[in-house]
Amino acid sequence: MSFTTKINISLAEKLKEDLTNQGFTFTKPPYTLFSAKKKGVTCILYESGSLVVQGKEMDSFIEFYLEPEILKTFHFSHPETHVDLTAHIGMDEAGKGDFFGPLCIAAVYADEAGIKKMLEMKVRDSKKMTDDGIVKLAKMIKGSFQYTVIRLFPLKYNELYGKFKNLNRLLGWAHASALGDLSAKSGCKEALIDQFADKHVMENALAQKKILDVNLAQKTKGEEDPVVAAASILARAAFVEGIDSLSEEMGIELPKGANSKVKIAGQKVLAKFGKEGLIKVAKMHFKTASEL
Repeated sequence: MSFTTKINISLAEKLKEDLTNQGFTFTKPPYTLFSAKKKGVTCILYESGSLVVQGKEMDSFIEFYLEPEILKTFHFSHPETHVDLTAHIGMDEAGKGDFFGPLCIAAVYADEAGIKKMLEMKVRDSKKMTDDGIVKLAKMIKGSFQYTVIRLFPLKYNELYGKFKNLNRLLGWAHASALGDLSAKSGCKEALIDQFADKHVMENALAQKKILDVNLAQKTKGEEDPVVAAASILARAAFVEGIDSLSEEMGIELPKGANSKVKIAGQKVLAKFGKEGLIKVAKMHFKTASEL
């Protein structure tokens, strides 16, 4: 686990002097102003002003030194003072940029007590976590909160994409489906989504599904909200488990993303199963499909 923040470069000298006094030793890797290390804590300050802290003792280092002396905020040690504790549904998706595997949409509901519990559970944006950590935390979230997950494996995804002919409209339909289901289950009429397109995309999707009584807020970097972060974790876990099951079914490891390894795996799928096999595991509107 690590903590990343931005600091003003003008604070670099004070930070370095303080860390020297605390017994840190220094190196200077590329693109950094310095990397400081002592037992239990490593601090890396990049030329951009990004500061990364990691290690077993990082929590107390951040709470008792970094926040009061450098950051002058307490988002890490006391996140509940900076979080909206109003009961709401959070939504996010995973898999839309991956050639192989399903598209997964998740919605999670939490009230004030639930949001505080999420903070205690260290729920955060899934992009800052390993896949193993995501799968473990997803099980905890599912055991504690009401949720809806929609997982569209490539066969269904390709069929739906053929109807919508636009990824954002497909995403809007799927998010609206998840929101409608969870709102009905929880009775909650307040929702927040990590904005993925122009706001009218979700507004149109909700109108088409006649979900008119839910107040949906759309926000870029929505995963800063713990309930949206919980949804991002459930969506990512569903994607990871989905692509793993397809890999097992094919007997071919299907890489995440859309890189050169993906093309090599796609060639193996085509050689072994033909185009029908590729349609079962890949999103066929991607440029990679036509290249294959």
